[in-house]
Amino acid sequence: MHICCANCATYPITMLWQKGAYVKCLWFNPNIHPYMEYKARLDALIKLQEFWNLDIEYQNRYGLIEFTRAVSGKEQNRCEYCYWIRLDETAKIAKEQSFDAFTTSLLVSPYQKFDMILDIGRQVERKYSIRFHAEDFRSGFNTTKKISKELGIYQQKYCGCIYSEMERYFKIREIQYNERL
Repeated sequence: MHICCANCATYPITMLWQKGAYVKCLWFNPNIHPYMEYKARLDALIKLQEFWNLDIEYQNRYGLIEFTRAVSGKEQNRCEYCYWIRLDETAKIAKEQSFDAFTTSLLVSPYQKFDMILDIGRQVERKYSIRFHAEDFRSGFNTTKKISKELGIYQQKYCGCIYSEMERYFKIREIQYNERL
């Protein structure tokens, strides 16, 4: 399972465990910026790993340069690139390690482009001949927040990339500005 963050991982991992699945996790998120946000999310996952004794493979490389170069001039379509690189890496590793399937914790968030994730997951499934577990975990989104709060795990305020951070805080400023009028 690709893990975008500890917070979003809690519910999907729990649901897969309840179905009897062995879950190996992958931290690969070259999209998360700035560095202090990347580090906060990585530290939160390490904390969750210690609490739950998770099996996690870390590809710990901060990808600001590669990510921004790849989406520069195509910022409105950055999510497609972002989903693709992470699902592709997850499927490749799952195939190399002889797993039956791969999935992502991104499928829990109502803020993600669910249909795009499914489409890319299926493309990557065909590329590597490994099943994409396309479960809709969104009903557990509030549960992820509750579990994270109980465990004292960091909960992020935006999707991950510097552009989503800008959009999130720009919207807040817009709301505050409009309320003052």
